[in-house]
Amino acid sequence: MKIEFVATPSPDLAARVIAVPSGATPKLADSERALAEGAAGAARFDGEAGSMVEIFVQREQNIGRLILLGVGKADEADMEKAGGALVARFQMAGIDALSVDLSDAGATPRAAARLAGAAAQRGWRFDIYRTTLTDKQKPTLDRIEIAGAPQDTDAAWRDVDALTQGLELTRTLVSEPPNILYPESFVERCRHLEELGVELTILDEAQMRELGMGALLGVSQGSVRDARVLAMHWNGTGEDGDPDIAFVGKGVTFDTGGISLKPGAGMEDMKWDMGGAGAVAGAMKALALRKARANVIGVVGLVENMPDGNAQRPGDVVTSMSGQTIEVINTDAEGRLVLCDVLTWVQQTHRPKTIVDLATLTGAMIISLGNEHGGLFANDDSLADELLAASRVSGDALWRFPLSPAYDKLIDSPIADMKNVGPRGAGSITAAQFLKRYINDGVRWAHLDIAGMVWADKPGSTHDKGATGFGVRVLDRLVRDTAEG
Repeated sequence: MKIEFVATPSPDLAARVIAVPSGATPKLADSERALAEGAAGAARFDGEAGSMVEIFVQREQNIGRLILLGVGKADEADMEKAGGALVARFQMAGIDALSVDLSDAGATPRAAARLAGAAAQRGWRFDIYRTTLTDKQKPTLDRIEIAGAPQDTDAAWRDVDALTQGLELTRTLVSEPPNILYPESFVERCRHLEELGVELTILDEAQMRELGMGALLGVSQGSVRDARVLAMHWNGTGEDGDPDIAFVGKGVTFDTGGISLKPGAGMEDMKWDMGGAGAVAGAMKALALRKARANVIGVVGLVENMPDGNAQRPGDVVTSMSGQTIEVINTDAEGRLVLCDVLTWVQQTHRPKTIVDLATLTGAMIISLGNEHGGLFANDDSLADELLAASRVSGDALWRFPLSPAYDKLIDSPIADMKNVGPRGAGSITAAQFLKRYINDGVRWAHLDIAGMVWADKPGSTHDKGATGFGVRVLDRLVRDTAEG
């Protein structure tokens, strides 16, 4: 979706949109006023965010569309909702461009930019493998001009556009089928980040074996696809030194469950079990594009979990890079085995003060929160508060869960330092307790279990059905609020 900011609306566009705050009366030409007021009254239009009235009006040579778009309070949340709703309604309506007039909306530059960003984000589709779409099934809307935006909106838009491009990377990675996206090809999809100033470090299996990453390699050993660790380092501070913050992502590019095989029904969804890694890659792209004044590293562990004759077995004991041993009770609890070695590596190699990991880790999280919030676990109250604040502003909703020694003892093993699953109850919490054992003293750490959030069965304000890009916005906001000078 192409977004353009202009001073005044183009007179030649067939579809003109007027942004109307709650309770306001739109300023219209005399020839349009009576018809628009009648239509708004009949539709009970009151400017609620995302509501619309569409009117066909006579132009000089043809019939045009006049659309009243409710923007509510015209704050960032309502403007975002309005922008997404506009594209959802007109993306396939047979028009190729819209002119949106914000002259009387009373929006801030940031709110105007978020309307434009939501429009672009809601217009993203993944149709590259669909070859038989009819003309009516194909999107026609590919350009939106924003007129009458407040001064300084261009600067706000640069940041929102960077975020949008990061979201598009994440959504593409999450949407690709597993025969196309696997550990090696995930790395190749991120090579372009080097052109933006991101430094890439790639570990192959031989290097991981030398480092002692027995937990991660145990997950990978049943697949013909070799595992990879990909580190993406953005330093926009102009100063040398260790990164202030690290993002760590689970990148299981396909998860059969291994020997503890998942049921066949719905297994195709497990292509998005790399949603945490996808979010980290998208966030790093957004930071680089907007040249964030921060020193941040994103590290993802990339594996396939497959059940061949060499696959890891329930009952195996593996040694992690930290030296701690793990009794593998269930090979379908593989994400924590991947993350624990990546957490150890980033702490030993880069010594960040703060770590946030993201993972589609447990089905228990979906039972707890459905598809409305991601779960948040943290060993530091200040970090938890920062993430919750970032979630409220960004729209990536999070809800905090507890950690305590009472849950920790549930994963003690009689033959190793720990086992990789506890009892059925509190499954998301014991998974977080497992990861906590790999965090060094003095490091602030948070774990985001986003199992219910990376894929949607219904459209949202800024996404259609499918990949949501969840995690990119909250990570970008966290950096903006806490790490940028």
